[in-house]
Amino acid sequence: MGNQRARSRGLRHGTRNMFSRPFRKKGMLNATTFLRTFRVGDYVDIKVNPAQQKGMPYLAYQGRTGVVWNVTPRAVGVEVNKQIGGRVARKRLHIRIEHVQHSRCREDFINRRIANDAAKAEAKKTGKTVVTKRAPVGPRGGFVLTNVSTEILTPIPYDIVREGIKY
Repeated sequence: MGNQRARSRGLRHGTRNMFSRPFRKKGMLNATTFLRTFRVGDYVDIKVNPAQQKGMPYLAYQGRTGVVWNVTPRAVGVEVNKQIGGRVARKRLHIRIEHVQHSRCREDFINRRIANDAAKAEAKKTGKTVVTKRAPVGPRGGFVLTNVSTEILTPIPYDIVREGIKY
């Protein structure tokens, strides 16, 4: 039977669902996983692939986004922020490429920068000024209802005695 009160707290404790593959996504890894190129400075998301047990990060880093600071033949070095007590520490981890994927966190910024550069070039040609700052969405415009008449509704009295009798 063993000690019933003991509770193991291994390296992968509590990851039964976190580190399991989705339905119909189990099995060997795709070739595209290994063909992706990572460069220093890229933003990557840490997403553990349990089909490869080597080079796994600790469960606290699952779902975190970090910056690549080192590239090795089979792994990448990722710098992640981790809150420890009241301070934020920069942790440097080496994680195999099966457990990281390119992040889309800067996609919106890059598209906005391209659009702003195009708008500035167009404004320079025409000699106008353009505002590229983002403005918060203001309140919607007001309107006035016209040709509206009020109608008073009165409830039909409910007779509990005659409820089951058909008229």
